Amino acid sequence: MRGLGLLMLLAAHARGGAAGPGVLETLEAFPHAESMERRELRVIDHQVGLGALQKIHGDWEFRDSERLSGLLTRETFRIVDGFAAAQVLASLEEQLVERGSRLLFRCEGRACGHAAQWANRVFGQRVLYGRADEQRYRVHALQRDGREWRVVLYAGARTSDRQYVHVDVLALERAGEDSATQLEE
Repeated sequence: MRGLGLLMLLAAHARGGAAGPGVLETLEAFPHAESMERRELRVIDHQVGLGALQKIHGDWEFRDSERLSGLLTRETFRIVDGFAAAQVLASLEEQLVERGSRLLFRCEGRACGHAAQWANRVFGQRVLYGRADEQRYRVHALQRDGREWRVVLYAGARTSDRQYVHVDVLALERAGEDSATQLEE
């Protein structure tokens, strides 16, 4: 796994590194990750899951969560050339830890809840639906460059040839600043 981490780190540095969390830039530069969709949107009270998905009174809900506002960047990648999504996720986590992140929540496999709900309800990416025992979900908090971020990582596999990693990077609003000012920076 060290070799994969080094390869991803070198790919990111070849593109000039990144401010903030840097995980999207790392994946975009990684030659074995193909971007399938990228979206940026301003969110208000966006729910970040800090617990497994479970059915409560007929509705799918997180066991625990936080609601945050800011600029959300979402990107889904297909992992190709025989690399495993779990390996890529582990390398991204290693990068986040090196940047000083704090792990807020993690789950693996069936402990995360129903894989179809993660794919469709949480991320809106049906391609992420795969085997429940192959899913991994992480939430990291990062303070860097005078900003606060939440980084959500999700890895899933349908088959050995269909491996996916989804990343949400949420740049949190700063207290006392309006959203338009922050987005111009």
